[in-house]
Amino acid sequence: MTEEILPAPTTGATRVPDPPGSQRRPGLVLAIVLTCQTMFILDTSVVNIALPHIQRDMAFSPADLSWVLNAYMLAFGGLLLLGGRIGDIFGQRRALIGGVAVFTVASLAGGLSTSAGMLLVARAGQGIGAAVAAPTVLALITLGFPDPAARGRALGAYAAVSGSGAALGLIAGGMLTDWMSWRWVLFINVPVGAVLLISAPLFIAETDRRPGRFDLAGSLTSTLGMTALVFGFIRAAEQDFGDPVALGALGAAVIQLALFVAIEAHVRQPITPLRLFADRNRATGYLGLLFVMAAGNGMFFFLTQFLQQIRGYDPLKAGLAFVPLTVLILISSNASARLLPRLGAKTLTASGAAAITVGLLWLARLTPSADYAGSLLGPTLIAGLGMGTLLVGVTTVLTSGVRAEDAGAASGLRNVMQQIGGALGLAILVTAFGAATRTTHGTGHHVFTEGVTTAFTVGAAFTACTILLALTMRTRQDPAPEPLRGEEPHPMTDA
Repeated sequence: MTEEILPAPTTGATRVPDPPGSQRRPGLVLAIVLTCQTMFILDTSVVNIALPHIQRDMAFSPADLSWVLNAYMLAFGGLLLLGGRIGDIFGQRRALIGGVAVFTVASLAGGLSTSAGMLLVARAGQGIGAAVAAPTVLALITLGFPDPAARGRALGAYAAVSGSGAALGLIAGGMLTDWMSWRWVLFINVPVGAVLLISAPLFIAETDRRPGRFDLAGSLTSTLGMTALVFGFIRAAEQDFGDPVALGALGAAVIQLALFVAIEAHVRQPITPLRLFADRNRATGYLGLLFVMAAGNGMFFFLTQFLQQIRGYDPLKAGLAFVPLTVLILISSNASARLLPRLGAKTLTASGAAAITVGLLWLARLTPSADYAGSLLGPTLIAGLGMGTLLVGVTTVLTSGVRAEDAGAASGLRNVMQQIGGALGLAILVTAFGAATRTTHGTGHHVFTEGVTTAFTVGAAFTACTILLALTMRTRQDPAPEPLRGEEPHPMTDA
């Protein structure tokens, strides 16, 4: 498969006339794009709380249940960089509307699902829609607020939404599942999406279209490779690593990912410039972030089920149990941003990873009778402290010293690592969970808890690897380059 080359728009057709009110009501533009951002962030955590109910109604096995999250994250992360190019080439407003339309229809289909397969296809559809629309959020903020002070306030609102979205999703998911049905964690996107589809053409002006290329081969091989890798681990969780299907999937993943690297090394406009990995700090930062997201996503997945299936929490109470962790992430990230000039990105990354490791090792000591205040609150607060600290440090590492022409790809790859790391890590932790439950004897609660604590131990090993990677970073950080005059940044969302 070759790249698809799109011609530059004809003269006089590069900008669609501004819709009424697009320049006079920037507040409405901000509200529209932040609503999109919130919807995409919520769609992982809001479903997480509903997983036990989905498992019961759709007859998912414990291993297959992870696909409810992974189908979304793999499609989202695998196509995110391609989504950014779609906005550049066709216009940001078109990409926003098209992505939201796909996301909304897929949400409706997911809520109406009558089988596990239909639900997973719908979740993948949501991920595709989010991958197209999410990169437009920062682009429209950047282009819609040319005044530096106004843009700063808009980006502050964007950061607040991004930081609080996970907690809102957990609480909303608990309320919808507890008071109505798990299907409403998907149905809720339909009226929100409809409002966005009506309001976006009225208040958002179209952006200039730019000629460019779609690296379709790179997008396809990377997405297929990661999907095969995740499937291989989840299959091994249900069977073992000697299973022919699991071995075949892992072999196919190696072939697809090798093809991806070969394509990116030779294509004219690669979706992932390999030169981004030439810098040692940036390469270790990407790998460290992948490890942390692998452990963090697994922590949410297994704690949600432990609270509801072992401790008997209802969905709302389980969602509220994660609020202290999320609040501490916000507090520690703000404090770490102020401490960054004094401590440096290397110190923040290593110390954040160390705190997460301590929290996970503490969680690995859970028993079926563990209470929230004595056994769960402490380790989750420590993990939250570490997450907020690490994300500030590692983001600084990944954006320092990047050439102006690679700034969009570098920030976009950071978000890809978050999504792909979460999906791959969850598959590996589910494999560890399955292996532990097959070899443990006792009551159902004891067996389940043994699997959960094994998964937390493996997650702690992931974050310990991040500590070691951070310690190999160079202490000195090159400053991020100034954008080229007149250059529009290539946008990527922090979803």
